[in-house]
Amino acid sequence: MAFLGLLTALANFEKLEPPDEPSRHRLVEDIFARRRLGLFVATAGADIVGYALYFYSYSSFLARPTLYLEDIFVPEDHRGRGIGSSLFHRCLKEAESSGCGRMEWAVLTWNLGAIGFYEKVGARKLDEWHVYRLTREQFGIAAEALRKTRHAKKRPRSEPAGHHRT
Repeated sequence: MAFLGLLTALANFEKLEPPDEPSRHRLVEDIFARRRLGLFVATAGADIVGYALYFYSYSSFLARPTLYLEDIFVPEDHRGRGIGSSLFHRCLKEAESSGCGRMEWAVLTWNLGAIGFYEKVGARKLDEWHVYRLTREQFGIAAEALRKTRHAKKRPRSEPAGHHRT
């Protein structure tokens, strides 16, 4: 799948390890079989020359979905032709037609070209928020830290609404 080649190019651009084969397989399954993610591609002839990968989260305060733009990428040799703008515009249309209250994304601090583009279209940088992350490998460590804290303070267990323990 040509889009996966662009994903590898994005990883290289961002100075990250590209996804391994099992990750690539899960990604394709999540896009096309499970429909957890949306994908827009830009083409020039038969070639895919850019893509935007997105999913929905939800704003409890707006009571509307949020389109989260996970990736938007155009290789350097195709930049300056309006491809990224077209992909971004397609995401805006998707957010609007899906009833989203907002669209969000992250950008690397050194990607000045992207930052300039986002500011030019009126996006606002959120200085009052910090992004936190736990990797899959850290889930158990975090859960253990919470168990220790909960036992020390004897906090009640939390459960999803509508689920009852028997």
